[in-house]
Amino acid sequence: MDEQLLDDDLKLVQQAQAGKTEAVGALFDKHYRAMFRYFYARVRQQQQAEDLAGELFTRMVHHLPTFQATAVPFRAWLFRIAYNLTMDHFRVANGKPVEPLEVVQTQAQPEQNPVRQVERQMTSETLLAALETLVPEQRQVIILRFLVGLSLQETADVMERSLPAVKAMQHRGLKIMRATLAQVEL
Repeated sequence: MDEQLLDDDLKLVQQAQAGKTEAVGALFDKHYRAMFRYFYARVRQQQQAEDLAGELFTRMVHHLPTFQATAVPFRAWLFRIAYNLTMDHFRVANGKPVEPLEVVQTQAQPEQNPVRQVERQMTSETLLAALETLVPEQRQVIILRFLVGLSLQETADVMERSLPAVKAMQHRGLKIMRATLAQVEL
């Protein structure tokens, strides 16, 4: 990750710790989109992803006084909180997936081109099914790398794993997804 971005985060964190509310807002603005994408990839429901992102920033504000600059960037610290929130969410939901609101809305209000709607739904379902075939750590790597857009190093920081371990998980995860998707196309 760019050193300037790390320095910007650190400056904003220090300002927020000093009580400057605009710095907290700047941290929120800077990281909300990536956090929302992470939650959405995990829970697949827009409203729940928004709720989890809101809770994440509530926890961030609560724990910000204890944050200390270390080798782990602020963004990785946020993703660790996000990961814990996601695990809490699934524990409460008892691991039972709920029908996403978007699917219900799409079924209730079909778009103009039904063929395109079906193709999009099938592609989305196929990719999500392939993602579900991965072990949790591989799934986490794929989500952080390709849906959220983190670098390999950022992903390693978030997962508290070595860079080679993350590369190996990514390689194995993509290989499994390719094989799963190839079987679907047969």
